[in-house]
Amino acid sequence: MNTFLGAVISLLASTLRISTPLALASMGEVFSERAGIVNLGLEGQILTGAFAAVLASYYTGNPYLGILAGMSAGMLLGLLHALFVVKFRANQIVIGVGMNIFALGLTTIGMQTIWGNRGKSDAVTGLPPIDLGILSKIPLIGPILNQHTIIVYVTLAIALLSWFVLFRTTLGLRLRVVGENPLAADTVGIKINPLKYGAVAIGGALSGLAGSYISLSDLSLFSRGMSAGRGFIALAATILGNWNPLGALGGSMIFGFLGALQIRLQATSFPTQFIQMIPYALVILIVAGFVRRVRAPGAVGEIYERGA
Repeated sequence: MNTFLGAVISLLASTLRISTPLALASMGEVFSERAGIVNLGLEGQILTGAFAAVLASYYTGNPYLGILAGMSAGMLLGLLHALFVVKFRANQIVIGVGMNIFALGLTTIGMQTIWGNRGKSDAVTGLPPIDLGILSKIPLIGPILNQHTIIVYVTLAIALLSWFVLFRTTLGLRLRVVGENPLAADTVGIKINPLKYGAVAIGGALSGLAGSYISLSDLSLFSRGMSAGRGFIALAATILGNWNPLGALGGSMIFGFLGALQIRLQATSFPTQFIQMIPYALVILIVAGFVRRVRAPGAVGEIYERGA
């Protein structure tokens, strides 16, 4: 029984670790889409954030400065996305895909320039795990929550704060109105474009934080394409969570659980290729099965020109 309980605790702890970058990127997408902007560039923002975090840690030896650098890089890429979409009214899907390609090329060139290697960077100082002390003695919950890096705990706090801002503040109400009916928002004097820029900037910062977690918590280095499709899984978690930060966290936990289960199954006789496709197959099933049961913000993906 103790062995079984230990296996369950280990699986759930792995779920929490794996779901953290998904939750951060997904909550960032919630902000963006609540303001009416689809951001398919999550993958690029995660990748750029991971690279910037490693770069800052490499030169300063301080992973916490790496976090700030990763968030800043993700925010800048998000603002660039918003600039094309809001000011130049470009197609949101095309710009998002273009940002992903741009980020992959930029980080590859950066690795070649700084480390002379297009595959991976040198090892850097990573984030240390945190011992919760007496809290780790709480039955079941304590061992699951113990020995994670600070970003895991910050993610849980961000989920609660994001929900409060979006659904319990005037700012959140205005943001949601912009994403639902920009004409109505414009009519009552709400400044639409600043809210759009702000929402996408928040989304970019959270995606950059997701990238910082991947590079500084898991490996303490950067490798080419290490975002590994997490941005697209985060998009699915946004839909599954019904454009709600807490729902996005829950949806990410589901994907995180499948990822943790996938790792455990690799030690069995299951075909490796089948195991590896499980999270991505679920993305397809969720998008196909849930997209009709949830309601996206009314004006998401639309271009609004009047009063800009």
